[in-house]
Amino acid sequence: MTFKYIKKSYKYIGLMALMLMGQSCSDLLEEKVISSIGNDYINTPKGFEDAAKSAYSSLRNYYGTQQGLTITEFGTDLYATGADGGYKGFHFYDAQLQPTVDYLATIWDETYRGINVCNAVIERAPEATVTDAIKKARVAEMKFLRAHYYFLLMQQYGGVDLRLTETILPTKKTSRAPESEIYKTIISDLESALPDLEAKSKATDYGRATKPAAEHLLAMVYLAKGNSTSKAADDYSKAATYASNVINNYTFKLLPDFASVFDQGNQIHDEVVFAVQYTMDPLTNSTGNSLHLYFGMQYDVQAGMVRDILNGRPFKRMRPTKYCLETVFADRVNDSRYKKTFKDTWIANNPGKFTNVFDNSKTEVTFKAGDTAIFIPGYEMPLAERAKKPYQVLVPSRYDEALFPTNRKFLDPLRPDRTYEPGSRDYMCFRLADTYLLLAEAQLLTGKVKEATEAINMVRRRAAFPGKAAAMEIKQADMNMEMLMEERGRELLGEQIRWMDLKRWGNLVERVQNYNPQAAPNVKAIHLLRPIPQTQIDRTEGGAAAFPQNPGY
Repeated sequence: MTFKYIKKSYKYIGLMALMLMGQSCSDLLEEKVISSIGNDYINTPKGFEDAAKSAYSSLRNYYGTQQGLTITEFGTDLYATGADGGYKGFHFYDAQLQPTVDYLATIWDETYRGINVCNAVIERAPEATVTDAIKKARVAEMKFLRAHYYFLLMQQYGGVDLRLTETILPTKKTSRAPESEIYKTIISDLESALPDLEAKSKATDYGRATKPAAEHLLAMVYLAKGNSTSKAADDYSKAATYASNVINNYTFKLLPDFASVFDQGNQIHDEVVFAVQYTMDPLTNSTGNSLHLYFGMQYDVQAGMVRDILNGRPFKRMRPTKYCLETVFADRVNDSRYKKTFKDTWIANNPGKFTNVFDNSKTEVTFKAGDTAIFIPGYEMPLAERAKKPYQVLVPSRYDEALFPTNRKFLDPLRPDRTYEPGSRDYMCFRLADTYLLLAEAQLLTGKVKEATEAINMVRRRAAFPGKAAAMEIKQADMNMEMLMEERGRELLGEQIRWMDLKRWGNLVERVQNYNPQAAPNVKAIHLLRPIPQTQIDRTEGGAAAFPQNPGY
């Protein structure tokens, strides 16, 4: 990868925003910044570039992390909780979901650090000793990132503190801007950035924001705005225009095989619109992309198996719901995405005879290295048929919080050992299949059902098994929001998007009640927003009167 994020060099810029990161106290501490980097370093050519690169690093706090996954996939219609892990209040919507939960503050603080670095680069650009072309390009990138950060914050928390200038001195004066003002700022940042962002599918310096990345984000923003109290009559049509631009004006292509989208050996491919980069260098990778940890079932204590690098370290956090498996992924004949999303076979790596079996069709199993040890057929294979198999068969009636179909999209076999947690897989924030689905949604909402059907069929044909493309196409009469919601579930399962999809559609409560039995008793309309972190309220002058908590918390 040619573009490395610099996380430490400009962390102090973010730390200047004490009102967003520090604890409430009666007296401000006298602080001395210990650093070999002076305040004017940002004006130098290298300093300006380092600061701009550093602004990207806060994306790594959200994408490819447990906290980012928790707030985007828990508490939806597609994922339930596994046996282990905490933060389940985000799934159950119960008393555990409180303003004091550290994930809320972590995401808040790190996102504002990123915003403050963006503000610093934008404001200090006129004094930087770089060419005007570089200044324009980097300021445009910062506007893309600032808009991206504010969009994530607003979707989770609602109205937040809107800061568009660098915070240099500590302050306790903060307030919540209305969502209409934040939408206006996000759109202004993105649309003003478009002329100066590189208009290519892949940036020359891969990893930087590009014009199509900003257009994809604008499509997302306009769709969300069109379903909000800030909606305008042309929001959906603008969303469709920007999504169409991404599809038609560049060289992006859907890969022929759905599985190849997640091939770790080919991460810079024609479907990636924007990705957060991770590396194999522990000095720059921080906690890495850790999603490989959270989707795995407990294979490593089963007969014939021990934990290995290939199958991953199974934290048993995310278990697909019955609705996900039986409705969303009901078609296993024409649609390859069940087969290519879920791992179904485990090969024995611990030879011997075993009696610790979960498959009630047998009392013991014997394996040689390389034999099949576990198979998940995806349907209720009859007992007599299972009994003939020399391996254990995990059928739906036996699924539980420890044993369940494992989402394979994020497995990371390039880790150096079986206990290593930081992953090196890039995180695809935006990819072309999502752009097609955003386009289909915008077209459907503007009454262009024929065009929406064509857009969704692009995604469906790619997902077909060989020779099944025609069978995968839907007819115009079948194109509706339910079809779209299921299609986004099939295509984007686990990709840190579902909670925001349900919020945008306005049916989070309804779908959780219908398809998520664990959370159904507790979910309410208040859960369309997260609690404001208590630390933010405590360190604001005037407390909750100046920075009010979201209703119900």
